[in-house]
Amino acid sequence: MAGGDRPAVSGSGATRSAVEAVWRMESAHIVGTLARYTGDFTLAEDVAQEALAVALVTWPRDGVPANPAGWLLTTARRRAIDAFRRRSALDERYAAIAHETTEAEEPDWDPDRIEDDVLALIFISCHPALSREAQVALTLRVLGGLTSDEIARAFLVPTATVQARITRAKKTLAAARVPFEVPAPDERRERLPSVLSVVYLIFTEGSTASAGAALIRVDLAREAVRLARMLARLVPDDAETHGLLALLELTASRFPARLDGEGEPVLLEDQDRRRWDRSAVRRGRAALAVAGRTGGGLGAYGVQAAIAECHAVAPSVADTAWAKIVVLYDALGRLAPSPIVSLNHAVAVSMADGPAAALSLVDALVAEGSLAGTHLLPTVRGEVLTRLGRTDEAREELAAALALCRNDGERRVLQRKIVASGPAEDIH
Repeated sequence: MAGGDRPAVSGSGATRSAVEAVWRMESAHIVGTLARYTGDFTLAEDVAQEALAVALVTWPRDGVPANPAGWLLTTARRRAIDAFRRRSALDERYAAIAHETTEAEEPDWDPDRIEDDVLALIFISCHPALSREAQVALTLRVLGGLTSDEIARAFLVPTATVQARITRAKKTLAAARVPFEVPAPDERRERLPSVLSVVYLIFTEGSTASAGAALIRVDLAREAVRLARMLARLVPDDAETHGLLALLELTASRFPARLDGEGEPVLLEDQDRRRWDRSAVRRGRAALAVAGRTGGGLGAYGVQAAIAECHAVAPSVADTAWAKIVVLYDALGRLAPSPIVSLNHAVAVSMADGPAAALSLVDALVAEGSLAGTHLLPTVRGEVLTRLGRTDEAREELAAALALCRNDGERRVLQRKIVASGPAEDIH
């Protein structure tokens, strides 16, 4: 099944949904078990995909088996055994495994090994030998159970590009002879920030899409939250892992209020906070508390989660603890300095101390030039100038932001702001 694309099948739509639901929930466990069994990550992923293709054909016809995950694992293992036998003339190790294994064996589904298997998969998918794009694609494919088509739609790239990234990633891992194992504790801690950043990148794209018609790609964001929960269970002693989970839960809690009934974006100050997901808020605050108790102080994700918590508990924008948020952004700027952090700090200063205090910070970013080419800086500068009553300059900044923005929903927000700022020539 090239690229992991699901074949078209006939039969019950409910059955097909069952196949896809089982795969989405169990694919990481299945691939992890197979990789441990075969010692070959690439083969494990390939035969798991083949088992999925068989399920999509047979389950609508024969019904969903009593143990769907076990069925998929058994089918994939049979495919692996066939592959061993084909290789047996060339590789004594595969020949030995094929000789010792029979097709009648029950699935090697050891609950005590699942956590280690999934953790090994996470570190393999985010191996430093891979490019960041390949890490993201492989993580979503192997741990999220997404198809190449789904990943391509999420990141607005051709399916062939995603397939090529996954293929290159597998070849790179094979060439580097990356073992299927959880790294040693020191190496695990060294590589964990890269794993967290991949999950954060996936969520960021889902939370506010960089381009396209949808402002929020809920499925992509939800997948990142699921991965963060998985990591928090697998690495319970790492404060930043819990900080990341807290940040994603608290940010996702606002999703229900970020779009109106017609799918139009709703700005923070206009959102009906009664629609915020209070269960997600509670989960996020609980994860943040765990991060704080784990020791060593909050890291960059934890500080961002603390900022998100300030919004989550505030009854309105006006009643938000903006002074505290300014302090938190100061801390974040020391932990993880970046132009985006500086821009968000300026927004917080604008709310806490007024737009005049923020304008000099924004102008310093303009002079620095590090955010040139993005719509974020002119958007913020336009809003600050609007609050200062400098409407002509504000309109120019908002128009510049509109010209740079690639997301349709954000473009409509900018167009409304331009219209609200006063008469202007046609803006497209």
